[in-house]
This record gives sequence, structure tokens and C-alpha cells, in this order.
Amino acid sequence: MLIANVITLLTGLSISAIATSMHVKTGGNYYLISRSLGLEIGGAIGIPLFLSQAISVAFYIIGFTEALQSVPFFHAMDARLISTVIVLLFGVIAYMGADFALRIQYIVLAALVLALLSFFAGGWGWVQSPVLTPNFTSGENFWTVFAIFFPAVTGITVGASMSGDLKDPARSIPRGTLASIFVTAVIYIGVVIWLAVHASPQELINNNLIMHEIARWPLLILIGVWAATLSSALGSVIAAPRVLQALAYDRVAPRVLSAQLGSRTEPRMAVLVTAAIALTVVWLGDLNFVAPVITMFFLNTYGMTNLAAGVEKWVGNPSYRPRFDIHWSLSMLGALGCYGAMFLISPAATIVAIVISYGIFFYLERRALTHTWGDVRSGVWFTLARYALLNLEGQQLTSKNWRPNILVFTGQPHNREQLVQVADWMSRGKGIVTFIQLLIGDVEQLASRNLRETARKRVRSYIQGRGMMAFAEADIAPSFADGVLTIVQSHGIGGLEPNAVLFGWSGTQEGRIAQIDLMHSLSSLNKSTLLLRYDPRRGFGRRQTIDVWWGGRGGNADLMLLIAHLISRHRGWSGSRLRLLRIIDHEEGKAQTLAHMEATLEEVRVVAEPVVIVREGSDQPIEDILEAWSQETDLSLLGLRIPDHLHDAEYAQRVDQLMAKMGSVLLVRSAHHDDLLDVG
Repeated sequence: MLIANVITLLTGLSISAIATSMHVKTGGNYYLISRSLGLEIGGAIGIPLFLSQAISVAFYIIGFTEALQSVPFFHAMDARLISTVIVLLFGVIAYMGADFALRIQYIVLAALVLALLSFFAGGWGWVQSPVLTPNFTSGENFWTVFAIFFPAVTGITVGASMSGDLKDPARSIPRGTLASIFVTAVIYIGVVIWLAVHASPQELINNNLIMHEIARWPLLILIGVWAATLSSALGSVIAAPRVLQALAYDRVAPRVLSAQLGSRTEPRMAVLVTAAIALTVVWLGDLNFVAPVITMFFLNTYGMTNLAAGVEKWVGNPSYRPRFDIHWSLSMLGALGCYGAMFLISPAATIVAIVISYGIFFYLERRALTHTWGDVRSGVWFTLARYALLNLEGQQLTSKNWRPNILVFTGQPHNREQLVQVADWMSRGKGIVTFIQLLIGDVEQLASRNLRETARKRVRSYIQGRGMMAFAEADIAPSFADGVLTIVQSHGIGGLEPNAVLFGWSGTQEGRIAQIDLMHSLSSLNKSTLLLRYDPRRGFGRRQTIDVWWGGRGGNADLMLLIAHLISRHRGWSGSRLRLLRIIDHEEGKAQTLAHMEATLEEVRVVAEPVVIVREGSDQPIEDILEAWSQETDLSLLGLRIPDHLHDAEYAQRVDQLMAKMGSVLLVRSAHHDDLLDVG
């Protein structure tokens, strides 16, 4: 009793908190969960919630029938036929409307009060010492009995499920829910104590009508049992259709199930479905079979309700401002209690319930349901990201944990897909890539036409359409160079600043000079510069060979080799060969150079083929060597030096000449002074 009521109380507090922080509409607990944790999670809980409430109709009516058959006139009748008649009668009442059903509840409440008065008024002539040792029938234990009892405390979902019919749900749900929990807890505990001092354990196990014998006016007990079971059944037959209607409104269930069939307020199609499920259960099971099933469904729903309230409070979304405020730990304790009780009742059934819920979740997620309300998931990610960033900022980043954080100036990515590919190969799902479009012009004019947001949406659409792990950005700047320098300094937060910038190699001499000039500034800002000269004729070939033209450790060499290694490990380059090429002037130095290169590759744990090339003479042009070795290479990496500003034009032209007869080339200027191939 205490465990069940504590779980219910904690859940009631969570329901009250959520209900006072939003405008609650039809759907009760489903509505609260879906608007907090998202439509997919709401649906994964809402469908089992509806089924549990629909099954509850049969559960309570079966209980009513068992009590009714204690009367001699009904004893010989088929219990399932009696239950069927009651289900159909309640279906008609619910079909007529909630107002009519709620009027009947007042009569039921009066019968319950009289029955309780009769029970506590009886038995004053004898009192015995209670037996406090456990007594269960063979094969049963504490938790199986708990599973059968627990549906008795699940009525709080009925009130919440009527949320769409309440004038002021935010006021009525907390008051009604908590009041019902406290009142019923007092009654249940009082009944337990009164039974314990008036009957032996064997009488309590074998005599289902022991309350009838203790009561002062026994007939009122029968009427009270009938009233209690019928009241609960009536509440469930009203609540379940409203949950199903809310599911249908959100398109979690077929839209046709929200049909009202001529009524302005009643979910009549959902009533028919609920009645059909109840009839099926009536003909399939008994109380001991149905009760644990309902318990598992309700505990799962209660657990998610508590989780929703706890996460909302813990995340601290500014929009979550409940008038009924509780600490997040209480809600989390409620969730823990629910799932703990589920496992203690039946680990197998718990796993089945979780699998069903997750199955519904993944199904709804694949359907990509859209909704217009925000949920707590964005708040969860924000909180985790904030915590991670604050901790990351306090860490000293070293070469050992270097990861590519690349700004890719693609414009609209579909126009420069070769840049997109290179960035994707380098990141391998482990780094951070941001695709950027720069809009050149006057900020006020372009912003007033909403061009920035439109451009960002197009970039984001491109990313999502290809299932890429990347970010989208669009910015306005008076010139390309100004825009680049502003973005590289302002982009990123908390240690997640970009460390490399990727451009396409310009097709004009003027553009190439501007890029070399920009490289000066980027190096001063400790940003590596990557320039892709793409061969449109060959593209990236068969993606079988990557060449790194190496001048020894230090400078650009480490970054070039690391980039080549990352690209070669990408599935798009599966089975590719990585060559490390170095040019020397004299044949006698070849063996020593080769040994040094092999030792270096072994030391830095990079799989590559070292190649030493001896120039035919000091006057042999470098471009001839590059052509001879890398003309058919799928991707070559060359290092860039920073020339004197006065020689930018000459240097840009020279670099372009070197690449003229090669395939696609990635130019690399490293801004890193430490060892990126750290072997520690």
C-alpha cells in the first residue's frame, strides 16, 4: 500500500508540475509527455496508456461480475455474458457523453461512502491481534500481489485524461489528483488495518467477501464493491477514448479514430474501439491475468511522466515555469520507483514493455512526424552542450587530442561538391565541419531581404538531404576577405574554435593572389589554410592513390601526413594506397633517407609507402618530377610556404604552374607549431 501510494504521489506531483506549466488539452498524460519529451516518446507511451485504460475497463467489470455472482440470483449465470452486457452498457453511456457519465459518478460516490461507513462501523465487538508474517498462496509472493493491487491506485490518470473537458486544467488537475491520492491512501491503509485486526490470513486469502461479514450493514458492502468497480470502469471508458482521440489528432494513430460521429464534444469512434478492446479482454482473461498487464503499462506511463517532469526541471528551460513547483529529484525518484517496481514484478514483462515502447518510438521516428510545439529534448542537448563546453574550455588542448574543425567556404554546397567531399573525408564523423556561404554586399540591404536566413536554410537542406554530420552558416560581409577573417575569429565557442579553413583554388591569377594574401592573415590567427585545386577532367579518379610530397618533419609535413591518413581511412577510399614522397639531390643519400622515412612512419603509426626520388640533375624542374609521379594520382598533397608580401603574385603563379600537369591537389599551410603526429 505504501509503495504503491508513494509512487502514485510522486507521479501526481509530477503531473501537477507539468500541468501548471502549459495549457493542457485533450489527452491527459499523453499530452503532458508528448509536449515535454516529444511526439515520438509521447506516442510510445500514449499507445500503451490507451491500451491499459481500455483493458482496465474489462478488468474492473470482471471484478464487478465476480462480486455480483455472490448474489444467488446471478450465481449460475455465465460471468462473461454478464461482463459483456456491462461493457456494452458502459459503451453506450460513454457514447452519449461524459456529462451523463459524470452525473452517474455522484451516485457511485454516495454508494462508496455508505459502504465504507458500514465497514468501519462493524466489528467493534471483537478485535484480534494482527498476524504480521507474510502469507501468500502457493507460487505467489509480495511482488505478484503488488502487481494485482497496483491498478487500484491508477485512477489518477482518469482525471488527467479528462483534461480537454476541464474549464481550468492547470488548477483542477493538481487539486483533484493530489486530493484523490491522499483520500484514497487514508482509506486503503485504514481498510488494511481494520481487516488485519478482524480476520486471520487464511480468511483473507480464502474469503473474498470478508468485508461483507465484518460490516455492520452487509448489503451496503456489496453495493459498495459494485459501485467501486463500476466507478473505475466508467472512469476508464471515458478516459481511454480521449487519449486515443489525442493520439489521432497528432497523427500518431489513424486520423479516422478522432471522428466524433455527429457529436460536438465526444470521441465516439474512439469509444467504439475502446469497447471492442474491453470485450476482447473479457472473453480472454480473468482478474489475475489482466491485472499485471495493466500494472506494467501504467508503471511505464507513470515512469515516463515522472521522467518528463524531472528532465524539464533539471534542464531549466525558461519556458518551464510551473506554478506547482517541485524539485527534480522527486520526479526522478518517482521514475526510479516505477521502473524498479516493474523489474521486481517481472523482469521479462518489463523488457517486453520497454521493447514495445521503443518499437513504437522508432516507428514514429521513422515516420518523421512533424509538430509545431517545442519539447524538452532541445533543452537536454543545450544543457549537456553547455556543460561540455564549459569543461572543454578549461582543458588545455594538445596535439594528442587534435581533431579537424574545418570552415569550408563552399557558397551553396551543390556548386562545390568537391570541397564538401574533402571536408567529409577529413572529418570522418569525428571532427566538426561547417559549410559557409558568404553574401557580399551591404548588411542592411541584404538582411532586409532575408537572404542570410534563406541561404542558411538551403545549406542546411543540402546537409540533411545527404545525411551529413555538418553545420550550416551564412553571413553578410562587405568583401570576401573581410568576411573570412571575421568568421574565423568569431566562429566557435568553448574550445571548439576552427583550426583549419578550406577554399577552392582560384581559377584566376587575381583570385590566387588574394588567396595567398589571405593565407598570411590566417597563419597570424593560427588557422591552417587548405586550398583544393580540383581537376574536373579526372576528379578524384578511382580513389586508390594518395601522394604526400614531404620535406621532412616540421612545417607543413605533419598536418599533410595526418590529413592524408584521415582521408585514406575513410570508407570512400577503402583499400587506397598512401605514398610518402621525398625529393633529394644525391643518390648516396637515398638509403639513409629511406630508412629515416620508414622509421618516422613506424614511430607515428601511419601506414604509408615511403618513396625517395633522386633528381636527375640540379637543373631538373620540380614540375617534371611532380608530373612523372603524380599525374595519375587521385589526390596529391603539397605544402605551402608563406612568401614575402612583395612576392605574393610570383608565388601564386609558381604554385599554379607546379600543379598544372597533376591531378587533384590539396595545398596545405599548417599553422600548428606542435607535433600533430604526437607519439606519446
